[in-house]
Amino acid sequence: MFVLAALLVALAIGVGGLLHIAVVTRLDRFVLDTLQVQTASGAPAPGAVVVDIDEVSLAAVGQWPWPRYRVAALIERIAAEHPSAIALDILFPEADRASLADIQQTFKRDFGVDVSFGGVPDGLLDNDGYLAQQMGQAGVIGARYFYFDHVTRTEGPLRPGVGFDGRLDLLALDRAPGVLDNVAPIAAQTRVSGFVNTRVDADGVLRQLPLLIEYNGVVHASLALAATMHALGVGSGTVLSDRDGLSIQLSQHRIPIDKAGYALLRFNGPSSGYASIPAVDVLTGKVRAEDLRGKIVFIGSSAVGLNDVHPTAVDREFSGLKVQSAMAQNILDDRVVRRPVWGGQAALALGVVLALMLGLLFAAGRGMVLLASLGVAVAAVLVVVGASIFVRSGVFLPIGVPLLVLATLVVLAFVARFVLNHRRAQRWRRQLENARQVTIESMAAVAETRDPETGAHIKRTQHYVRAVAERLQRTGHYTGTLTREYIDLLFLSAPLHDIGKVGVPDHILLKPGPLTAEEQVIMRRHAEFGREIIYSTAERIEGDNFLRIAGEIAASHHEKWDGTGYPAGLEGQAIPLSGRIMAVADIYDAMISRRCYKEPFPHEAAKALMLDMRGKTFDPVVLDAFFAIEAQVLDIAARYSDDDEGVAGSHD
Repeated sequence: MFVLAALLVALAIGVGGLLHIAVVTRLDRFVLDTLQVQTASGAPAPGAVVVDIDEVSLAAVGQWPWPRYRVAALIERIAAEHPSAIALDILFPEADRASLADIQQTFKRDFGVDVSFGGVPDGLLDNDGYLAQQMGQAGVIGARYFYFDHVTRTEGPLRPGVGFDGRLDLLALDRAPGVLDNVAPIAAQTRVSGFVNTRVDADGVLRQLPLLIEYNGVVHASLALAATMHALGVGSGTVLSDRDGLSIQLSQHRIPIDKAGYALLRFNGPSSGYASIPAVDVLTGKVRAEDLRGKIVFIGSSAVGLNDVHPTAVDREFSGLKVQSAMAQNILDDRVVRRPVWGGQAALALGVVLALMLGLLFAAGRGMVLLASLGVAVAAVLVVVGASIFVRSGVFLPIGVPLLVLATLVVLAFVARFVLNHRRAQRWRRQLENARQVTIESMAAVAETRDPETGAHIKRTQHYVRAVAERLQRTGHYTGTLTREYIDLLFLSAPLHDIGKVGVPDHILLKPGPLTAEEQVIMRRHAEFGREIIYSTAERIEGDNFLRIAGEIAASHHEKWDGTGYPAGLEGQAIPLSGRIMAVADIYDAMISRRCYKEPFPHEAAKALMLDMRGKTFDPVVLDAFFAIEAQVLDIAARYSDDDEGVAGSHD
């Protein structure tokens, strides 16, 4: 049964992994994040660099937004060092109102005045045109942002500047209904553009970037992808499909992607570990040529006010500008993380195998220490193998399913083993109780073959004893002794109180008349005989001996509170509680029962006689408890009447 349950659990978790249920996805993300942190090399990115319009640059040159001629000057300085590509991670969707041409138009429109500027080249009158000219000359990759929450209209086709072919039919890209682009003069001079969209996962962490987005039926590249293609001198990429899934082929580089066109990032470390040059240093000529030459340069701003930061596994505030740089470096180094399409099926199959293994071990009765140790060992092997593959080949295997299967089944095994042990203990307890019952009833049956007392007498005294014990317990007397188990054993043991009579000769035991003094001595020895019979049997039983109470009752139920009883002449509390309770029940029942040598006493007469013996024959507390439940006593006497069993004889 457990094997089948284990397989069903593994199938459920495995299918959940294929359907990306939250618990499996969270575990896989945790494993991926841990691998990212633990395997981060910390090495600088040699192929990409960021020119950052940071807080220092803004303080030194002027607050944002900069006039576009200043951005143009920055591009001109960078282009002079011959980088492999320049990507501008800044959008200019509105015209620059600080342009001299715009000022001329404003004065003409508002005041009817023609304003002219002497000595200014025509190219500097329009800041947007000047920036567009510099971007065009340097071949700068421009930025776009695609909307997914509203529709926009564009004048003419939106050119990406790069193209893609191959298995485009296998893609299911995000389709954008709207776009935010640069103003017309800049857009017209920008030959290649890339989008700057990012998307965090459901837990708010950035792990992947979209490399492809579809707009108006055309596939567009991300800024990082477009910049890298420009640096490699590649105008188009090919979408390929193999057993591991989809990828984009760029010259000798292959970029793993999913159907939606997303690629998993791999970080060398936190944001601070990626090369960054303050824009003010570029403008003031404080940058070495080798810091820019032959590299992909991303121009943007990490200023706090722009809020372009993202939480990642390696850094809670990773600059969006450096995210583009990290992706470009991943492509150049062929370090984009690959998550093979068969990973989910492999995880499901492995989970089933592990479930079968643990299920069979559990069914074979293996201990929980072994199962738990095996589960931990297998989990450790999975983590080590997964980490090794990730480090060596950049392949991330989703081990969340087998890990979750192992954890779930170990917990279920503990629960199942606990339940089974509990049921086994209950069954054993029932068997023990049955054994007790059978043992006592068998011994009682032996006594009944010799003792002419009726079976009804045994039933009545049994119920008297239990009723008195429960009354004492309820009223707070002898609570240390009167546990539930003790009362149950007291009830079971009561029939053996006179088992010692099997050792009394028949001519004495069955004598219809009064006994002589010598016969009385022999008759009284039945208490000793009973103790010996029961204790000789008890010696053969190991552990908590259930016959102990029976032996106490047989040996002491004829002892008296004042010490005048037999066989040992015990006095007061020295008499076992079981014997004191049995004495009250036995004597009361003997009084109200018919014997061959006497008529039954009425209840009131028996009560009066017994109350006279309070503190002499009987423990006062026990006797008071007996008559405190007088109605219950009368009910027991009536329910187990021996009127139909004839008249018996007995000598106590």
